[in-house]
Amino acid sequence: MREENQSSTREFILLGVTGQQEQEDFFILLLFVYPFKVAGNLLIILAILSDSSLHNPMYFLLANLSLVDIFFSSVTITKMLANHLLGSKTISFVGCLTQMYIMIALANADNYMLAAMAYDQTMAISRPLQYTTIMSLWSCILLVVTWWVIGNANALPHTLLTASLSFCGNKEVANFYCDIFPLLKLSCSDTHLNVKMMYLGVGVFSVPLLGIIVSYAGVFSTVLHIPSTKGVQKAFSTCGSHLTIVSLYYGTVMGMYFQPLASYRLKDAVIAVMYMTVTPMLNPFIYSLRNRDMKAALKKLFHS
Repeated sequence: MREENQSSTREFILLGVTGQQEQEDFFILLLFVYPFKVAGNLLIILAILSDSSLHNPMYFLLANLSLVDIFFSSVTITKMLANHLLGSKTISFVGCLTQMYIMIALANADNYMLAAMAYDQTMAISRPLQYTTIMSLWSCILLVVTWWVIGNANALPHTLLTASLSFCGNKEVANFYCDIFPLLKLSCSDTHLNVKMMYLGVGVFSVPLLGIIVSYAGVFSTVLHIPSTKGVQKAFSTCGSHLTIVSLYYGTVMGMYFQPLASYRLKDAVIAVMYMTVTPMLNPFIYSLRNRDMKAALKKLFHS
């Protein structure tokens, strides 16, 4: 039994998306989208680093969000592109678990980063006089370190529990990367504890979303008491970009993971395309097109 289990878990087969034609279309999409996504997020980071007027908490958090977005999709897309070019669909057992660990850690970091950005904007609008004290450099650094600690702390138990499972027969992962849902469906072991831990993780993942809702409730309450029309427009303009990203990100993630394990199908991999590739690609465009400071910083960067 041990030899059978070891041989069967030496590698997995990534099925990708729903069909052969969709696979080709998906490959072409990623081939064009991925460089733009990486370049766009890198431009945001470089613009923030090069322009001293953007050296404040809001843009510090935005630069970190762009950095996480680069790693978030690179972990999966590079493997998928390489497999497609080589005519292969395999990934090693260790590589699969490593990919899953990194993805969970980055997803949690991205999640808490969006919550921290909402909190930053709430403090800037609701408590402008105390803002610099509350959102100091050390506070921002502490937030970033906390994201990574929480992300890794959440990823470790999922990975260890998945590594302890047996995979005796089918090795076809119903996705284009190693995700926890399809891996649990492949196991021939008792996954009761894994499923409990997974839904506990979903609950923990929902906490920042609740924080974002509370933060923006405070923002809108403050904005309603602003007598100046320009002040209201500026407040909504500042929050509009972030709300757009939050809606795209949580909308797709909830569609993917807020469902019973038994309901997961290969077609759900299409939903993963949104939050793995499309949303990180749109981040730089949404923030730069709706933000005058970012547009000015990007112009300076291109001129230099």
